[in-house]
Amino acid sequence: MTGRGEVTTGPLAVGQFVSMVKRTLSHEPMFQRQAIKGEVSQWKPYASGHTYFTLRDDEGQISAVIWKGRCSIHPSIKEGSEVVVTANLDLYVKRGNIQLVVERIEPVNTLGAMEEARRHLVERLANEGELDRERHQPPFAPKHIAIVTGEGSAALSDMQRLIDNRWPGLRRTVIGVLVQGDRAAEEIVRALALTRRLANPRIAALRGEPPVDLVIVGRGGGSPEDLWAFNLEPVVRAILASPVPVVSAVGHESDLLVSDLVADIRASTPSNAIERSVPIRAELEQWLDETDERLNLATLRTFGDARRQLIALHARLKVAPLAGINSGKRSMLALQSKLNRATEAMFAHERTRIVGLEASLHSIHPQRVLERGYAMTQTADGEVITNASMLTVGQRFNLQFVDGAAEAAVTEIHTTEE
Repeated sequence: MTGRGEVTTGPLAVGQFVSMVKRTLSHEPMFQRQAIKGEVSQWKPYASGHTYFTLRDDEGQISAVIWKGRCSIHPSIKEGSEVVVTANLDLYVKRGNIQLVVERIEPVNTLGAMEEARRHLVERLANEGELDRERHQPPFAPKHIAIVTGEGSAALSDMQRLIDNRWPGLRRTVIGVLVQGDRAAEEIVRALALTRRLANPRIAALRGEPPVDLVIVGRGGGSPEDLWAFNLEPVVRAILASPVPVVSAVGHESDLLVSDLVADIRASTPSNAIERSVPIRAELEQWLDETDERLNLATLRTFGDARRQLIALHARLKVAPLAGINSGKRSMLALQSKLNRATEAMFAHERTRIVGLEASLHSIHPQRVLERGYAMTQTADGEVITNASMLTVGQRFNLQFVDGAAEAAVTEIHTTEE
């Protein structure tokens, strides 16, 4: 600890000190993507396309700037408007001025109208019984997951990584969409319509793949305005129309969207959606082995107990009167019949469960797809290529067949819109 009259560091040059303050501000999460409400004053749009203004209330004020093309500005915003901005705190080193760099600005009355529309939508859904309806049960081990989220987003990368760690080779279809802005709801609805087609067994058979049996729709965190597409009725109705379970994974734990209220599963984050939907394959296989062992031990115990009961009954019959023999024989036959039925029922139940789980493991193994005449494409470092956007002309890649592998190179790329 420094005493009175001592200094912390330095002396530092002014520019060095101000730059240090700027770095501190830019790395402090509290000062990034902060939602702030206030009144617009000194509103000055410039010919360069930048807009400068001051955001104020009765207790303070701060300078703000909207860089050209950074965000749309509602035409009603002017001097004196009440607004909510989403902004990052920045420091202009040359002048030592602190300012807000605005990423989004909305009139307060617009946000109020949006909240009112959201409330009315929730009331309508409740009156229709949609909030209390019976939900689709997710598959124990999904065979084909459709993911609707921002293409190239951090949320998508996290989900892909978790799937590869938990169940390598699990079939997935990624449908990239805008997840915020005016066109987001339209694109999400179109993507969910595509997932309904992919869930159709007949269409899936034509594509040579299992039908989609689980849909994850969502995005990472953001301001309430950024997440608003998931509060809109077209998106909500598209979720309700899904024939297979839908997981809503929007924002963070504290964000509650209308999509969360109607989805079959609400996940706190996109990563949590994978943790709740995709089991760890190695653990499942271990559980199957342990179940098989327990079943064998239970079978041996059951027959051992039955054998001991029969031996004891046989011993009693040897010393019993004739009437007792007949009665004991009937008891023995009844006991034997009951034992046989119980044993057969137990075996049938456990056999059906294990066969079902083994069939699921077998059918979703990548080897089954290769045996049907398909090939798995991988980059040179082994990453599975799931769509054309992952390729570039001239790139070399590997083709994995059921009986071997081949190396190829990209000469042309053609994309197909569903």
